[in-house]
Amino acid sequence: MKQLFTFLIIFLFNSCQYFDKQVPSEKELLQKELKSINWKEVDEYPSVAECEKIGGKKLRQQCFFEVMSKLIQSKLDIDSLSILYPELDTIEVRVTIFPNATMKFEPQFPKDSVEYDTIKIDSILHARLIDFPKVNPGIKRGIPVKTQFILPVILKEKENL
Repeated sequence: MKQLFTFLIIFLFNSCQYFDKQVPSEKELLQKELKSINWKEVDEYPSVAECEKIGGKKLRQQCFFEVMSKLIQSKLDIDSLSILYPELDTIEVRVTIFPNATMKFEPQFPKDSVEYDTIKIDSILHARLIDFPKVNPGIKRGIPVKTQFILPVILKEKENL
């Protein structure tokens, strides 16, 4: 019995070093967590009601891009962009979706673009690209965030009758 008691006392004194671990500070934990977050990608991409029932992150993203492209194309089909600029077949539009679900559209032109009246095209886009269906913003770690992407919009040529 004395041997068991001696063994327990030695064990207790030696085991104290196992409980003497340093707890990391809040700042260290915060820095470690911030470094582990991928700031270039959202957890959930923006979406519209049509794409909500689709499972899978990539499929939902693809659905959203297709719906947005079709909506923008249909709104620009009404206008005379393809008549004014018949050589312009595709416009790249930077779409920004803010956390409050508002959207902003900016046409992207090549830097050396002098053959187009960029101000006129920009004003046509701003006039036509309104009244979109509700878009849910992107989500990062449970918080709505601002997202930006560039959509190529194909302009359909209209035939003069």
